[in-house]
Formats: sequence, C-alpha cells, structure tokens
Amino acid sequence: MISTNKNLALYLQVKEVLVKRIQDKVWPPNTLIPTEQELIEEFNVSRTTIRQAITMLVQDGLLEKKQGKGTIVKDQPLVGSLGKLKGFAEEVTEKGLTPRSKLMRVEFSNDLYAEKEVLGLSEDEEVLVIERIRFADQTPIAIERSCWPPHIGKILVKHDLNMAKFYEILEENDVFLKNAKEKISAMNATIHEADLLGIRGGEALLEMTRLSFGFDDKPIEFTKTKFRSDKYHYDIELTR
Repeated sequence: MISTNKNLALYLQVKEVLVKRIQDKVWPPNTLIPTEQELIEEFNVSRTTIRQAITMLVQDGLLEKKQGKGTIVKDQPLVGSLGKLKGFAEEVTEKGLTPRSKLMRVEFSNDLYAEKEVLGLSEDEEVLVIERIRFADQTPIAIERSCWPPHIGKILVKHDLNMAKFYEILEENDVFLKNAKEKISAMNATIHEADLLGIRGGEALLEMTRLSFGFDDKPIEFTKTKFRSDKYHYDIELTR
C-alpha cells in the first residue's frame, strides 16, 4: 500500500488509505480509529508521517480528536445539490446511508387555504397532508410536511408512508416531475421540533420550501422540510 518508490509523499499515501477506509465505512462514523502506534506498525512509517496524515484529515473535517479518548471518525453531513430535483431518500442513498421515515400525520384536509392556492386548487378540493420525520440510518435529519392535490394523494395513500419514496411511486403511476422552485431560509427550532430531531431548542434549522410541477406545468407537490443544520447542507456550483 505504501511505497518509497512512489513520487507521492508517504504521509499523503497514508492519508489516501485512511480516506478510503472512512469512505468504505471500514471505520464507521463516531468510532475510534487505531492508535498512532498501531498505524505506525501497520504502515511501517514514522510517527511524524502518521501525525501529518491524521492532522490533514482533521483539517478536512473527516476526523476529530477527542481529549482522553483518541481520534474518531466524524459523522458527515448530508449534502444536497441545488439544480437537481431529487427526493430526500435519493440523496441519503447516494451517500451510502439507509433512508427511513416515521409517519406523524396523514389526512385529507379541506381548510388549508394557503396550500390550496399554491397548488392551484379550488376551495372545495381537499389537500393530502403528510408529515414525517426523515432519518439517515438511525439519525433524525429533518421534519417534512408535504401537501398534494387530491388526484396525487389518492395514489400515495395506497402505500406504506413510513417507507414510501414519493417520486418513485409517482413515476410508477406515470406521473413525472418536470421542474421545481425552491426557497431556502434559516430559522431556529421550536422546543417541539427540537424534541423530534434530538437537538436543543433554539438550534439552527435549514428550511427548504419546494413547489414541484408536472409536464403539464401544473403544481404536483408543495413541501416544507426543516433540516438539522449540523447534519445537512447544500452545495452550489458556480461558473463564470
């Protein structure tokens, strides 16, 4: 794995191996990595080389040194990409994690007038409301409240909404999303929201509001999702 014949410095070679172990979950998040001495013996390099590699990974945010414990693998936040229309489950799966939901509410409602207006519905039409806590593996990441017009709602309620991937279900029923508008804002968690997400009241949340459209340019989905800011952020690629 490590060779003095390579043009790459030894500490960078060690770093590459350690990064791969983190990515492949050989060392899962929140677990201790081997001690310096164990790594020295494994790679047959100096203590300085090991320390340089580990220091770089600490600076990169992959590792964290805990006083009196050792060095642990940091739990990496989920990263959403602006410009791509994906569901939460897709984003989680792409990171090698398992998406899961806990259903809190599902009902057809006739008194959500603001949501009806956004979805282009008449006053006498009902809106399907689905509220869920979204998890990556066992970690609560977000609170999601989605609203759907009645013809879409009738499709979704036939499924187990704890497990459902909405976009996949719609595509299986020949309903396809064309585009969406999103607004992202910051807010502080209420006590109730904090309890659901396992954080402290007042901690920062990232709220994403999404209005999705079908190929007929009619609204299909109106969703507000409140993400833990320590577990989720957006990447934006800019060109000039």
